[in-house]
Amino acid sequence: MTALTDVASSAATTPEPSPPPARGARTPLRERFPGFALPALVWYAVFMIGPVVAMVVIGFLSWPGMLVEPGFAGLSNFGRVLADEKFWAAAGNSAVQIVVGLPVMIVLAFLLAFYVVQKPRGHRVMRYLLFIPALISAPATAMVFYAILNPDGLLNGVLRPFGLDGTAWLANPSTALGAIIAVELWSGIGYSAVLIAARLDGVAPEIVQAARIDGAGDWRIAWGMYWPIARDFIGVVTMLQFLSMLFNSAQTVLLLTQGGPGTSTTTLSYLVYRKAFVETDLGYSQAVGLILFVLGLLGMGAIRRVLRASH
Repeated sequence: MTALTDVASSAATTPEPSPPPARGARTPLRERFPGFALPALVWYAVFMIGPVVAMVVIGFLSWPGMLVEPGFAGLSNFGRVLADEKFWAAAGNSAVQIVVGLPVMIVLAFLLAFYVVQKPRGHRVMRYLLFIPALISAPATAMVFYAILNPDGLLNGVLRPFGLDGTAWLANPSTALGAIIAVELWSGIGYSAVLIAARLDGVAPEIVQAARIDGAGDWRIAWGMYWPIARDFIGVVTMLQFLSMLFNSAQTVLLLTQGGPGTSTTTLSYLVYRKAFVETDLGYSQAVGLILFVLGLLGMGAIRRVLRASH
């Protein structure tokens, strides 16, 4: 009897669900933006969407300098971009940089992450060591690699006993872009490996032990078990590194080669910088920026499609 009384009293005190709002009725602002979402959305709109809108507007202007009154240019900036050989050279360099560098980075990062999650001796220290490139500033990284790659640097010193020294790695058109890619690989592989290892740590050890009992080796466990389980997260890491290569390569190029020799290391992001801050052609610069923006969206969509979850 007491139990029935308690149930009845709890049913009486339980509030009935509020009916859905009538069609056409306005939803209160606090329900559409619960908690602290509204300030965050305002911040995002002002500081994230605002610059994108400004880039679109500037891309349609003729603006030869910050102190000059801009004028409307329509699509002429895009016509100049598409007719410019420097743009196509930069697009080709960016394509090589991503097509060659990105798969190498992700595969090596995954293999490093797989090794770390096996918990070998010193694996905790290794996680910190893998993070070191991310803790070094871009100018310091450029200085180190300049010392390695200059004609009298460390690399030629190692190759000298084999008769392969003498190459000016950063001044040779056939090797300069490869040197830039090598710098970005050094900077990104360890950081990506730590992120992927954090996801691989979530795989139940019982599953791995069962696979080893069935005779699976490291290669099969890595690519047949860990890769499918972490595939969606690896896709996120791949998108982050893709965007970094596409948009942030300008600092490495600026510090090491300044786009040369010729246009052999000029990438799209460096072209945006050069046109805006060196040649003060702001309309052209932001027209390239808009093309980069579209390429970034298309690239992220393609990566998401290829590396979406398969389980």
